[in-house]
Amino acid sequence: MTVNVCSKRFREKRKLLLYGECVRDEYPEIYQRYAAGRVSLAICMEKEHMNMVGFKLAGLLARIDLEEIVVLTVDGSPHCIQLHFTIEEVEKILGKNLNRKHYVIENGRAVSISKKAVKKARYLSYIENVLKKARGDNV
Repeated sequence: MTVNVCSKRFREKRKLLLYGECVRDEYPEIYQRYAAGRVSLAICMEKEHMNMVGFKLAGLLARIDLEEIVVLTVDGSPHCIQLHFTIEEVEKILGKNLNRKHYVIENGRAVSISKKAVKKARYLSYIENVLKKARGDNV
């Protein structure tokens, strides 16, 4: 993710799309729909450590007040999910309530994911308890 955090593109559009690098090639029509009207930054969490991405995003969001941040990745990727976690962590670090939206691509369509689901996905014990309850197991 090579970008100047004070780039005029951010000040002009004030909307940001953070997307998994493979989305543009694998799902070009979905990418185009979400990229429209936004500054698009491709990120591959397999190549870039979440600490580096988070530091860059924190720097950007500390300087420029964006109207919206959209995160778009494929579903099921252990790398891509980190991008969702990273922007959530940046929100905590900055102490701001960011207007962030999360989407994952599953079966060729973008699925909206709530902020709560992103937060809870970090806690495997919580997920395990939800699954046990769904099966009717004693928790």
